[in-house]
Amino acid sequence: MNEMLLLKYGEMALKGQNKKTFEDILVKNTKRRLKGLGKFEYSRAQSTLYIKPLEEVDIELATERLSKVFGVAKICKAVICKKSYDKIVSTALPYLEDALLTAKTFKVEARRSDKSFPMKSPELQRELGADILSAYPYLSVDVHNPEVTVTVEIREEYAFVHAYKINGAGGIPVGTSGKAMLLLSGGIDSPVAGYMMAKRGVIIDAVHFEAPPYTSERAKIKVEKLAKLMSEYTGAINFHCVEFTKIQEIIKEKCPEELFTIIMRRIMMEIAERLAKKEEANCLVTGESIGQVASQTMYAMVCTDAACSIPVFRPLIGMDKTEIVEISRKIGTYETSIEPYEDCCTVFTPKHPKTRPQLKDVEAAQAAYDFEPLIQEAVNSTKAYIIKSY
Repeated sequence: MNEMLLLKYGEMALKGQNKKTFEDILVKNTKRRLKGLGKFEYSRAQSTLYIKPLEEVDIELATERLSKVFGVAKICKAVICKKSYDKIVSTALPYLEDALLTAKTFKVEARRSDKSFPMKSPELQRELGADILSAYPYLSVDVHNPEVTVTVEIREEYAFVHAYKINGAGGIPVGTSGKAMLLLSGGIDSPVAGYMMAKRGVIIDAVHFEAPPYTSERAKIKVEKLAKLMSEYTGAINFHCVEFTKIQEIIKEKCPEELFTIIMRRIMMEIAERLAKKEEANCLVTGESIGQVASQTMYAMVCTDAACSIPVFRPLIGMDKTEIVEISRKIGTYETSIEPYEDCCTVFTPKHPKTRPQLKDVEAAQAAYDFEPLIQEAVNSTKAYIIKSY
């Protein structure tokens, strides 16, 4: 059966004079996601992106991929048919069977882009509704709150009918809101933070800190897997891997134990900021949630942010763990995040970390050793490579 996909815009529809820019980026993103599945024709009208296969394709796989493209509120699968009423009915009735067999109420909506079609929209709605009732007599019409809405649209070249709608990813297209550098650990929170920023149109680069031999190669592979899972929503991620062992060992040796975590986070931020500037990213992103652990108190965050000259965004700041876990399950990162491989943030964790550090004390402790050469060495030796799901 010849099917096509209709991608309904969410808040993109409200962008006014900038709408075309958002649409252009959405089309580019959908083309990337559908690459390798076949050839498609793209058109736009009435806050909808129409995607018509030009050859035999796996429409279910295409739908699954497009359900993770930000900027799309709903996805409809539609059957294409010739522009005659008899053909519309003979095609629509079997195509709609799965949707109508489990429903009790329905209504029909019709639109005519081609005004030369002999039936006007109200007549088309009335006639198709009557034919559906004849084929499925247990149904009743409810024009206000139907279980199924059957839509038929008459276009210049063809007609199509649909009743299948699935939720899209929402948000706005990735690439419309700048670029960010995400500090990606192996935990639950940071992949969710990256997802949340991408949903607001932000391109995501990622930086991960490893500390061999204290962290294993399996831990690094775990984080790469998380990046790949994220990329189903964010698109390809430029992944930076920083070797942090030497810096951590010197922090442990030279700095007060209770400030170890804060100083480590500050140096991570300095390295991440320099990498961000190299990649022309506009901000840093972390998975911190206020009060979740000792290094995520407001006092600690003030000390951490003081090491940066670009904004630090924390999209999870007001969420509790249950909310974060729920999103991680939804986007498919939870099971990987809980695999038992330590990241470098858990190495040398102090027994009694300071929860209310003062910036002057932290800066003085960090200044007791010249970390600058090590920071620059870490930046210069960082390996970067692209991670993507497809």
